[in-house]
Amino acid sequence: MRIHSLVAAFGALAFAAQPALGQDAKLLERGTYLMNSIVACGNCHAQRDSQGRPIAELGLSGGQVFDEKPFKAYASNITPDPETGIGKWTAAQLMRGIREGIRPDGSLIGPPMPIHMYRGISDDDARALVAYLRAQPPVKNVVPKSIYHIKLPRSYGPPIKKAILAPSRNNQVRYGAYLAGPLGHCIDCHTPWNDRGMDRQSIGAGGSPFPGPWGVSVSRNLTPTALKPWSDAEIARAIREGKSRDGSPLKPPMAFGWYKNINDQDMAAIVAYLRSLKPLPLGGAPSAKP
Repeated sequence: MRIHSLVAAFGALAFAAQPALGQDAKLLERGTYLMNSIVACGNCHAQRDSQGRPIAELGLSGGQVFDEKPFKAYASNITPDPETGIGKWTAAQLMRGIREGIRPDGSLIGPPMPIHMYRGISDDDARALVAYLRAQPPVKNVVPKSIYHIKLPRSYGPPIKKAILAPSRNNQVRYGAYLAGPLGHCIDCHTPWNDRGMDRQSIGAGGSPFPGPWGVSVSRNLTPTALKPWSDAEIARAIREGKSRDGSPLKPPMAFGWYKNINDQDMAAIVAYLRSLKPLPLGGAPSAKP
């Protein structure tokens, strides 16, 4: 009887564990899709060869340099290596690092990490990103410490305590705003900045320069001012393939190598959101009349 009871008990435990295992698999599936499409962390955190191509076997082991006037930042090693990466971070610490920009030691993660955007990532999607990161093979790679010649803020906002839910996919424009905002931070690059930060009155107006090995690229105006003559298919091709309407190549740092994996439903939502933006001239809202 005791043996039968033990077998029954173990069987019950195994049965009870199945939903959790299924949930973990779903999180990993979602995290894999996000990381290899709209979120595109590898665009910054992947090591690259001399031609600028990501080295797949080195994963997200960091080291890319962002040498801007106010800082010289190095993309962190975000593989699970315990000494040089995130191997000792708990899942909760990783979620806090992504959405609040705070490391386990309490220090602040500086730019160019778009923490102000990532604060809006839903709880479920943040967990999915963490599941993906923790499932990757560890890669040992010591990355130099970033140097900032600007004063970093004390924080990017109050601690996130309330649950964050993603908008319903049934609301195409709102879900597109979520994809192009918190997840993909498209509007971070395609919106002008001023001394107070992102110009919230000029969302999508473009005009920001991005110097790099490609020269200097300037973020495009994504409002209907510029996109009105574009078809939905042309916008999707530009995002996925880096080709303008006339077929000419667009420049980095757009993550075309990742955006090619954005599924049709998400792409349609992104396009719907861009078409909903207020039409603006390049570089910002028109000046107020005297």
